Amino acid sequence: MTTAEKEKSEPLIDLQRLVVSVRRRRRLWLATALAGLIAGGLVAMFLPSPPTAVAKILVVHADDSPSDSGTLMETDVAVLETTKIAGDALKKLNSTQPPEEFLKDYAALGVTNNVLQVTVKGKDNADAIARAQALSDAFIAEYVARNQAGAAAEQKALLDQRNQAQAELGTVQNDIVAEEAKRNPNPAQLERLYSRRAELTSKISDYDGRAQEAGIGTPKVGAGTQIVDAPRILPKSLLKSAGTAAGIGLVLGLLAGLVLAAIGSVVKDRPVLRREISRHLGASVLAQLPKPPRWFRKRRALEERRRVAKTLIRTIREDDGTVSLLDLGARTTTAALAVDIANELAEQAPVALVDELPKAGLRALAAGSKVRVLDRDEPKVPGERRIGVGSIEPGTAWTDLEHLGAEAILVVRAGQANTEWLHTVARQLAERRIPIIGVVLVDPDPRDHTDGTLWDGLHTALRGRAAEPARAPEPLPARRPQPKLDRTPHARPAGPPPKPVEMFPDDEPTVRRLAVAPPEPTPKTAPRRPPTPYKRAEVHDADQPTTRFAPVTQDNVEAL
Repeated sequence: MTTAEKEKSEPLIDLQRLVVSVRRRRRLWLATALAGLIAGGLVAMFLPSPPTAVAKILVVHADDSPSDSGTLMETDVAVLETTKIAGDALKKLNSTQPPEEFLKDYAALGVTNNVLQVTVKGKDNADAIARAQALSDAFIAEYVARNQAGAAAEQKALLDQRNQAQAELGTVQNDIVAEEAKRNPNPAQLERLYSRRAELTSKISDYDGRAQEAGIGTPKVGAGTQIVDAPRILPKSLLKSAGTAAGIGLVLGLLAGLVLAAIGSVVKDRPVLRREISRHLGASVLAQLPKPPRWFRKRRALEERRRVAKTLIRTIREDDGTVSLLDLGARTTTAALAVDIANELAEQAPVALVDELPKAGLRALAAGSKVRVLDRDEPKVPGERRIGVGSIEPGTAWTDLEHLGAEAILVVRAGQANTEWLHTVARQLAERRIPIIGVVLVDPDPRDHTDGTLWDGLHTALRGRAAEPARAPEPLPARRPQPKLDRTPHARPAGPPPKPVEMFPDDEPTVRRLAVAPPEPTPKTAPRRPPTPYKRAEVHDADQPTTRFAPVTQDNVEAL
């Protein structure tokens, strides 16, 4: 697979890298979570919620049934949260507040199918109780009036039907009188009129009864709908409210921090995985070191650094050339690692450290040891080995790296530089012909188990340096010796000059003519070879041209 195919097959967002980057930015999202926690607690303390009064209303429904799923109560809640009820309550309070704003200060909740809970906020306790009472009274008055209006409308409709029936009954009575006054009345017609009169009389009586019942209304609804729990102030606990607000702030701050960490990891494009760093730098990860501890585990970190130093010593011990340690984001670790390597090598031969790493305190770390710390321009002592210590952070003078060492070991902190800068480092070192022995990764992710070995870097990888030298290529088989051609003029036989031979037909526009000399006469001592069975022996005269190619001899090979 080519490099273009590899880049094409890579996903747009690496989820593993994203998770590792977010986990490495835990300081950010932990800080935002803590800030949200503190902000929520402060808001609860300095901006407490206004006093809240609560009241419960028993609502009796005329059409209530055991199979009701709560739709009637949902209707009551929706009616209570209207500007009409809010306006009636404000009128009772003699308040000039707009009903739309008052709607934001209270809420209704259906506790059961017949119990409605009203929660109202106020400026103080008395105001909250007064608002809850006015709102409850306004809802009860509107509810009872709505039911009475329905009963009155039903009574009026029944009375209208009764009046229509009475008018029709008067007409039927007149027809009966007219029919009976005739000399020969029709019995069938009279029977039909008598039946109609009896039917209308029954309807009129029924309408009168129903109208009287409708006029009574719904006394159960009016008497049963009432405030069962008078408005009262809800008790508030400062600790509980502060804990609730702090918890909400903690969750919101944590979510905001995680989002910011994810966006920052994608935008900044800073590799943190072993495989990414090795691929962008073009060198394998030889070892890794944890982040330098501040208070605890210093002894363990020291042992780990010395172990890595011994690993690097085994890598560069057999090489007589100069080696440099180049830092990228881990100055303290690079300086301490260089001193450990120099102390180990100083037991066998003199070692000097070339200090080109600013603000690292290399001289203080090497104080009291056999290792000399000198500048780049100081002369080299015969038999002394030098180890350069420099930096490849932004602003580095690339031309100075050639004087620190012929080869380089990069000490890189994970997540310190972006992809573009890693490519810049690799390109600058390649242009100055400084091979990278390997990379020491500082502060890696503990859960990163990716492979940091660069398998196509045999010229700089550790296994390529430790491999045995390549064998010399085997010589090719010797060619059969060719007879040496004598190209001096006196070696040519005397005779007429050679004539040109046509190599192409005469009808071609361009004809190449080649001067071919006659074959050299065969010595008398050499026997003449018989012609092959499929080729006829021909004898050509040297004085006459031929249309066939002449054999190549020592005399005409120069012409060819």
